[in-house]
Amino acid sequence: MYVALVTLHILAAIAWIGGMIFLSLVLAPLVRSRKAAPEFMALFRSAARRFRIVAWVAMGLLLATGPWLLSQRGVALTNPAAWPFIVTMKLNLVAILLILTLLHDLLLGPRVSRATEIPASSRTAWERTVVQTARWLPRLSLLTALAVVIAAATLARS
Repeated sequence: MYVALVTLHILAAIAWIGGMIFLSLVLAPLVRSRKAAPEFMALFRSAARRFRIVAWVAMGLLLATGPWLLSQRGVALTNPAAWPFIVTMKLNLVAILLILTLLHDLLLGPRVSRATEIPASSRTAWERTVVQTARWLPRLSLLTALAVVIAAATLARS
């Protein structure tokens, strides 16, 4: 059972982070290189919407398997003061990543969709800020996710 849950945990992390890498380093630059032609923007939005489902399922699996795996390693979940530093660090990074994902998917994403329907020259200062922020938030999320992976590797070695 332990090996199956570790495998599920790792596969969920791969799906989430791999998708983030693909969207950020492959698809987004492709869209930008085409000067945001409508068909490329539609492709990006469609891919991002599909990935959102994968990401949230992966998060659910990670949040379901993570506490159980920690308890199997002898980490008392009810006593955070006794957690090793790396566990605290990883869980804090996961919390930050969840907050960034919630901000992106539930708050910023819908506003960017509306703002990008308006010609850039007609956007308000707020709409321009939202669009700019939307470009950096996924990058920050990806860096945070990579930090989680480093913390996970460090935890696995301890």
